[in-house]
Amino acid sequence: MNNDTQVQKNWLEPLVTLMENDISIGMTGSKLVYADGRMLQEAGGIVWQNGIAWNYGNRQNASAPEFNYVKDVDYISGASLMIRTQLWKEIGGFDERFAPAYCEDSDLAFEVRKHGYRVVYQPLSVVIHYEGVSNGTDVTSGLKKYQMENLEKLKEKWKDELQQQYPLETHLFRARERSKEKKIVLFIDHYVPHFDEDAGSKTIYQYLQMFVRKGYVVKFIGDNFYQHEPYTTVLQQMGIEVLYGAYYAKHIFEWLAKNKFEINYVFLNRPHISIKYIDFFREKTAIKTIYYGHDLHFLRNQREYELTGDEQKKKEAEEWKQKELYLMRKADISYYPSYIEEEEIHKIDSKISVRAITAYVYDEFKTDLQTDFSQRNGLLFVGGFRHTPNVDAVIWFAREVFPIIRQQLDVPFYIVGSHATKEILDLDGKDGVIVKGYVSDQELSELYEKCRIDVVPLRYGAGVKGKVVEALYNGIPIVTTSVGAEGIKAADKAMLIYDDAQNFADETVRLYNNIEKLQMLQAETQKLIRNNFSTEAVWNIIKDDF
Repeated sequence: MNNDTQVQKNWLEPLVTLMENDISIGMTGSKLVYADGRMLQEAGGIVWQNGIAWNYGNRQNASAPEFNYVKDVDYISGASLMIRTQLWKEIGGFDERFAPAYCEDSDLAFEVRKHGYRVVYQPLSVVIHYEGVSNGTDVTSGLKKYQMENLEKLKEKWKDELQQQYPLETHLFRARERSKEKKIVLFIDHYVPHFDEDAGSKTIYQYLQMFVRKGYVVKFIGDNFYQHEPYTTVLQQMGIEVLYGAYYAKHIFEWLAKNKFEINYVFLNRPHISIKYIDFFREKTAIKTIYYGHDLHFLRNQREYELTGDEQKKKEAEEWKQKELYLMRKADISYYPSYIEEEEIHKIDSKISVRAITAYVYDEFKTDLQTDFSQRNGLLFVGGFRHTPNVDAVIWFAREVFPIIRQQLDVPFYIVGSHATKEILDLDGKDGVIVKGYVSDQELSELYEKCRIDVVPLRYGAGVKGKVVEALYNGIPIVTTSVGAEGIKAADKAMLIYDDAQNFADETVRLYNNIEKLQMLQAETQKLIRNNFSTEAVWNIIKDDF
């Protein structure tokens, strides 16, 4: 650190955590701000082809999103940088040819990369730097005169590496994060994924993780442009630039037009969001456009109409159908979570390019499942209640199925999910029903281990259901409907499937009392999840599109 710095609260831990979590990072450093704390001095540095160094973001708003995500950079200012001890020793510290000051930090960054490590900026570490206090600002006198002399030494030492840098003030979009050789994928969704609240968000969160791990540079636009926390910071710490705030809400199409030649792919999500952007990408850019519908809205509404006779749902189904087909015909390729949607789409238009992809992506799998089902108790439902099929499912189960079960088993029924409606909340405490509402990830994991059976009594919907995949991943036996099992290959090997209330109840009771079959189904859940929902299984499906 420089002697003209003032560290801010919690400045050190983010640097350490970043290094501990990623062994590829050899050096990291802080976001430097001026004394008022609001004006940015540097969000990592850029070294241009001529050796000139830039403090990226200098004198701009320190809280702007483009300065607040983890990223590779050309160098970290010596005002506040951290390097691995062993790497420091291997390099031999600062090169003494740059003594007494200037360019030693840029040189060190090039050495770090030469030794096979990355140089990464950490915006959560904030340090005030009183620039110029130590050495002044006059480049013709004092220590400051070494600034120009040492620049020539840097250019000579790293002349081959500098030829790989961008020419001065060009391609700033990529130069600021060293993405010259990388492909950039832009995700657009309704908001940053609330991965602990709903299945769609969890799916997108896992896809974002996958692309980051595969080496892509990932950008994210939430169409409400709101900085939801802690979700926004989670993405930023993954290395994803998230665009939010009033400026981007007003100027997003200007931003897209300005950077359209740098972005390789756009990954649009959900019809009501994608419809706002699809024409721009198809008519004004050459960016490859992927549309992910999450499920077929028109099919879901059509099924609800068939179940309820609600004419409004029939009307909505037709409206969604027109919108979704428009999007699919405009996109280069469309994704849906299962072959069921793919088949439905091709019944309508065989020319539409559509691919069935896996809704959930896992890198690690459970190795310590609770296999003693005699120690488990209760039934479990998990699902967010902004999604109306979940509301209908729980109400139907509580009124038509669970009373039959309770005649034979004295067991609790736990209802877990955010945004519970009044109908759902009113069930709490009635004849063994326990409405938990939103729970933390830890508590949810405990419930998956504590309960004996997961029930998914969906009566309508479309596509692969995230709640089913999550239950499979957690190794809990499942009783569901044909709608709940839809789109999952070999579903009948890992779960029981019944559509009428009497059979659903009777088979749930029979399974509940059969410890051996519960253990067998648990083993099948793990086979299914490993074979179909691993990162590599998913990547093998979509890799040719990227």
